Formats: sequence, structure tokens, C-alpha cells
Amino acid sequence: MNQLLAGKVAVITGASSGIGRAAALAMAAEGARVALGARRLAEGEETAHLVREAGGEAVFVETDVRHSDQVQRLIQTAVDRWGRLDCAFNNAGVEGDMFVPTADYSESTWDRVIAINLTGVFLSMKYEIRQMLQYGGGAIVNMSSVAGLVGGPVGIAYYASKHGVVGMTRAAAIEYGKLGIRVNAVCPAVIETDMAHRGFDQMWERLAGMHPIGRIGKAGEVADAVVWLCSDRASFVTGHALPVDGGRVAQ
Repeated sequence: MNQLLAGKVAVITGASSGIGRAAALAMAAEGARVALGARRLAEGEETAHLVREAGGEAVFVETDVRHSDQVQRLIQTAVDRWGRLDCAFNNAGVEGDMFVPTADYSESTWDRVIAINLTGVFLSMKYEIRQMLQYGGGAIVNMSSVAGLVGGPVGIAYYASKHGVVGMTRAAAIEYGKLGIRVNAVCPAVIETDMAHRGFDQMWERLAGMHPIGRIGKAGEVADAVVWLCSDRASFVTGHALPVDGGRVAQ
């Protein structure tokens, strides 16, 4: 069977765990060579090791997406090593303060969440697009959330950042569609990751029941959506915010 991403070069941020790690493994299994970025050095190197152990090609670059120079170094590493950039999954993100009302929300936490979840995606797209334009196009997938499609009490900065990601995705898709670059977002509901357990452990069973499909999602299910959106199978899909949510936003 042909691999969906055979011969492609991909950059993944937030690759140290959870959906980012699952995406690294899934993209490599489909033939992509992956440059992995994350702040946590040991965990990021472990992701690269797991990719190589499974027969793929990977390099890890310690990256804080709040800093332009670090984002550029990650992307340049991919280009220097493999000669091009075809795909990107801008996944790095944090949850901030959860279930804290707006009037009590910390300004420093607001700044941190927006810097990582929103500005980090902007910086990643900015420099990925510059490279992709040199090589005839590409596909970018940004990490949003069902919190980018609806409101709720989980924390105002998180909702603001994820709505912003959807807006940036649509803007960039319109700007670069005719230049061969597709830009989409994935919008997961609750997925079984460390981040989700930190915020929702005390209400896990109740949350599972809130998804029409009757369970919490798995990181690999989001990764599979990312692979498809990056592949030529999604060649007519751009500017889309794809819920991967067990039917949560359909209610």
C-alpha cells in the first residue's frame, strides 16, 4: 500500500507528548521525515527515538514557539537536513488556568497562553509558508480545539487562543490557496492526554458521556486526521476547521 506522505518532509511542534507525539509517529509511518520541536528536551528526544525505532527518520530541536529565532531554527533544520518542507503540524499549546472566571483570570497566564497557543502558531506559519513557497507549495495543519468553535467555562485565554487559531487558519488559507499551500485546523474535543487528565481527571466519566460517541478520544485519532489533511488525499480541502470530537459540537 502506498504511504500517504511518502517522500515528504514535515515539521511538528509540541512533539514531546500527547497528540504531537502521536502525530510524529503517524506521519513517519506514512513516509514523512519529521523535524520535531518542543520545549521539553528529554521527552522530545524520546519522541524522535520512538520514530527512529519504528523505522522512520526524525530530528529533534528544542523549541519554544514564543520565540521567532527558535521557530526559524526548527524549520531551517528540516530544510537543511532533507532539502525541503512539505507539511507542518503546529500543535504546541497549553491550557492555562481552567475554570477560573474572567474577572479573576491572571493577566500573566493570559499572556502566556496567547503567546504559545496563538502567537506560536502565527510564527510557525510565517516561516513555514516562506519555505513552502520555495518548493511549490505544501500543507499546514494548526491545532485548535472544540474550544475554538464554541464557548465555555474552561478558561477565557484558552477559548480566545483557539478561536484565534481558526481565524488565522482561514485567513492564511485564502491568502495562499492559489500559491499551492493548503491551511487547515483540527478541533479535538477531550482527548486522552496528560493535559486533559490535569484539567478533567475528577470528571472523566461524565465527560465521556458528553460526547455522543460515548467515550473520550485518543491521540492517534487526531493524528490520523492530521495525516489525511497533510496528504494529497485532501487536495481540495483548505480553510477548514475539522472537529475531531466524537460529535461533541454537533449537539
